[in-house]
Amino acid sequence: MEYRKLPHGGDMISVIGLGSATIGEAGEKEAEATVNMALENGINYFDMCAGDASPFAPYGRAFSGSRDKVYLQVHFGSDYTSGSYGRTFELDKIKRSIDWQLKNLKTDYIDFGFIHCLDEQSELNAALENGVIDHIKELKKQGVVHHIGLSSHTPSIASKVLDMNILDMLMFSINPAYDYRHGEFAIGSGDERAALYRRCEAEGVGISVMKAFSGGQLLDEKTSPFGHALTEYQCLQYALDRPGVITVLPGVRNRDDLVRLLGFLTAPDTEKDYSVLGSFTPREWDGVCVYCNHCQPCPVELDIGLINKYYDLARVGDTIAAGHYSDLDVKASDCIECGHCDLSCPFHVKQAQRMKTIAEYFGK
Repeated sequence: MEYRKLPHGGDMISVIGLGSATIGEAGEKEAEATVNMALENGINYFDMCAGDASPFAPYGRAFSGSRDKVYLQVHFGSDYTSGSYGRTFELDKIKRSIDWQLKNLKTDYIDFGFIHCLDEQSELNAALENGVIDHIKELKKQGVVHHIGLSSHTPSIASKVLDMNILDMLMFSINPAYDYRHGEFAIGSGDERAALYRRCEAEGVGISVMKAFSGGQLLDEKTSPFGHALTEYQCLQYALDRPGVITVLPGVRNRDDLVRLLGFLTAPDTEKDYSVLGSFTPREWDGVCVYCNHCQPCPVELDIGLINKYYDLARVGDTIAAGHYSDLDVKASDCIECGHCDLSCPFHVKQAQRMKTIAEYFGK
């Protein structure tokens, strides 16, 4: 397993986590076995927004004896006390639901306490007016909640909560379809979404990714908005390459699904390469580096995708990214303008010229 460090606190989080939306369909025995397999393979981050109440008890049994080795993402606003999934902004109901979740998960603390699914201004207003956000902040003071998070599909709402300076993690829907304005949750322009990812990285707010496969639509050419199927591995790599992303949380139904997803960790780069997007993404994305590194190998060993990412982040005020750039052994100024990257970039980025621009920006 690979791990990424959460900037706020330094927690090391597995790049593949586990979503819980569909795991209850397998029954309690298979759900528990699947979580145990995930733990055995180094997965340590689990989102607890489930389709119904059924996964909580098997999760609690699976975590017994290893609770200190896992991170649970628990949502303040998802209600399972009836046995089915429900959503509420009523603080008393939220408190009862959280108590129920903690009891079934056999724990007395929450690693990531999430403000649940704010997509509209009215929902943010309700969370504020009903004291939901203040309650989570108070639980953090008490040590019951270790980190505060938000789940959202809307860049403008996520940005407003980021303005409050309370977030350690943002759960956001990231996949090529949404970023290129296709699908139900393709909210915000591509530029607005990219700016959100860069802001999160610049401010040290991690991103946990939901809907990496667009509900499975991207995996079938008949439902893909591009008319071309992508693979799970291409979608996972695409999400992990976005600035700020710490972990991707695909939903699994059983151990077979999990085994297939774990194959991502040992798959060759050719199976993760999503550069095919360059042949069917919108024209406005021409000339925009998406850090896919399809331009590799570079004869002087420039990490072109990473150099572009540090540049984009530095321009929005990320001093840490500027520091990371200065630590690179091979910098943009080392480009020999051979033209290989320009010819191979599927997004038609003029990388040789961009290396000049980046070198001038950083002064070397």
